[in-house]
Amino acid sequence: MAKLWGGRFRKATDKKVDDFNSSIRFDQRMYRQDIRGSIAHATMLGRQGIIDKSDADAIVAELKNILKDIENGKAEFLIDAEDIHMNIEKMLIDRIGDAGKRLHTGRSRNDQVALDIRMYLIDEMAELSAMLAETMATFVELAKKHTDTIMPGYTHLQKAQPVTLAHHLMAYYEMFRRDYERLCQCRARTNIMPLGSGALAGTTYPLDRGYVAQMLGFSDVTANSLDGVSDRDFVIELAGCLSIIMMHASRFSEELILWSSGEFSFVEMDDAYSTGSSIMPQKKNPDVAELIRGKTGRVYGDLMGLLTMMKGIPLAYNKDMQEDKEQIFDSIDNVKMCLPVFCDMIRTMKVNTSKMYEGAQGGFTNATDAADYLVKKGLPFRDAHSVIGNMVFYCIENNKAITDLTMDEMRSFSDMIEEDIYEAVSLEACVNGRAVTGGPSKLMTQSAIERAEEYLDKISNGKDA
Repeated sequence: MAKLWGGRFRKATDKKVDDFNSSIRFDQRMYRQDIRGSIAHATMLGRQGIIDKSDADAIVAELKNILKDIENGKAEFLIDAEDIHMNIEKMLIDRIGDAGKRLHTGRSRNDQVALDIRMYLIDEMAELSAMLAETMATFVELAKKHTDTIMPGYTHLQKAQPVTLAHHLMAYYEMFRRDYERLCQCRARTNIMPLGSGALAGTTYPLDRGYVAQMLGFSDVTANSLDGVSDRDFVIELAGCLSIIMMHASRFSEELILWSSGEFSFVEMDDAYSTGSSIMPQKKNPDVAELIRGKTGRVYGDLMGLLTMMKGIPLAYNKDMQEDKEQIFDSIDNVKMCLPVFCDMIRTMKVNTSKMYEGAQGGFTNATDAADYLVKKGLPFRDAHSVIGNMVFYCIENNKAITDLTMDEMRSFSDMIEEDIYEAVSLEACVNGRAVTGGPSKLMTQSAIERAEEYLDKISNGKDA
């Protein structure tokens, strides 16, 4: 097949080079965006008198027919045509002849592909944002059911202080809320139109870039033609956003893997979101959580691939940049695969509230509150810390909890201790006494849930986050 760019060449491209050079295997998914961009470009060319309006109208009409044919599986993409841009242009020329050859006036594949990938990622980010909103809502709905479910909080994976499951879940809501906002910001930076940058130095044709940007829904046009064709910051930024989303999903998945083990038994995964063993009949494996954890590394790899690919490229466009698509497409596909099953796994799991409460009773999670009790009696905190540290050592030696100690045993450590200490160090008091903003008390958690619901309602109505 003769190349559309082949005038300067006297030998056909080697078949192996055609296969090596072609990107149609993966960039064909951008066909909608490519056609939308070409329709806008052709419309502008006709409006500006750069090509005859009749040719522009014929191009637009046939591009719409090509779109229908692709959607209906009636169009065939060719390896020899290299990429989605040349495939669609070849179809157009084959169908309408010379008029189709005028479509590429005033543009290069360099600014065309920059346009297509921006448009494609903007569309994908809209879907990802909706998935993140659903993820946030999943955590909020579960949190509403567990404002009284006391569990141990951890640092260093050692029991630290009692919290509620609701408070723990709302921590993840906050993570995914930041992910949502990062995605919105990334989308805004992506929403700048590069078409009109040409190969690298713009064009002598009187293009109306603002008109094309308006037609395509962009907020602005790129300010520098070199940057317009060679910038892939927005791709890398999105890959970074997706990596952070997966990191958050992986952290909670790791907790569910621990919590569903016999050693914790805090949760039980639903049968529909677990698998068995081919040899051990008793096994119930948290494979969904484990796969999310595993796919996180794959998304990280895509990010590192993009950064490495771009780090040594001089201005402007280089063929290396073709490698951006497979990696960002892979990241998007994996996140879109993970988030729905992640939400369903959380919705369907069974929470063992008694086991969580039992877990909070061990490990001296009320030791800090015992020290605070003495501080409120007038003892300096460092002295109170030492007193309770000695008390904990005594409890360990005698296999007791703090609340198991008699008043005489308590007072052997400090004569400031009175009967009210038992209430002060109860798990309920430890949790609900922490009524500072952002704390785990029921009052503060309910307030956080209300704010979250207001936020989710706002973004569901299309308002700015």
